[in-house]
Amino acid sequence: MNSKTVIITGASTGIGKEITNHFLKHGSNVVMNSSNRENLEKAYNELGGPKNATYLVGDIGKQETSQKLVQLALDTFGSIDVLINNAGIFSPKPFLEVNEQELDRFWKVNLKGTYFMSQAVIPHMIQQENGAIINIGTVLVEHAIDGFPATAPLTSKGAIHSLTRQLAAEFGKNNIKVNTIAPGIIRSPLQSKIGVEDADSLAGLHLLNRIGEANEIAEAAYYLATSNFITGETINVAGGHTVGHAI
Repeated sequence: MNSKTVIITGASTGIGKEITNHFLKHGSNVVMNSSNRENLEKAYNELGGPKNATYLVGDIGKQETSQKLVQLALDTFGSIDVLINNAGIFSPKPFLEVNEQELDRFWKVNLKGTYFMSQAVIPHMIQQENGAIINIGTVLVEHAIDGFPATAPLTSKGAIHSLTRQLAAEFGKNNIKVNTIAPGIIRSPLQSKIGVEDADSLAGLHLLNRIGEANEIAEAAYYLATSNFITGETINVAGGHTVGHAI
């Protein structure tokens, strides 16, 4: 990935910031995106203001943002080799209490952001006859939990899992690899945002009896970015969350 160009959405905090850090350490050029200017500028500075990184503030749910990110990547680094659709929102709410505005918000940020961003980069990857798209889903798409009602975000994430497979089918002939990473409980600012004060209290959901760390998602993303023979897959990075339970 040395000197290859990577676009990372939701890059200002948590998993996105750690993925950015990981690719920068491996010599990649990175275009960072977030809708929060303060967080994005802070993340860029904390990463050392690297010359091989640039950033764009923008709402990924708007198609114009994806177009601007693509143009910034091409103008600054001359190519687009990897897209990591990390930007997303997630919060639990009982199914019967979800209103139309809330449902639309999850679909706009999670699905439309991933859809439009992929739509913007694929023409350039076709021209290069090479590329990798990595989407961020969740293990909860395949492993529902009573007591954690989250139908609104999960329907949008489930759509991302399906989009991954279809894009892999449509563009495999162009040597474009499309995969999903489905994280388990990961230590990140998201946990406090959804009301989980002690993320480690959820360790028992995983057979390894611990929660994951953001760098473990970054390592998986880097692996998929460099793999030439994996596409259409959902990779669970979840400590055994989906395969069994401890009693």
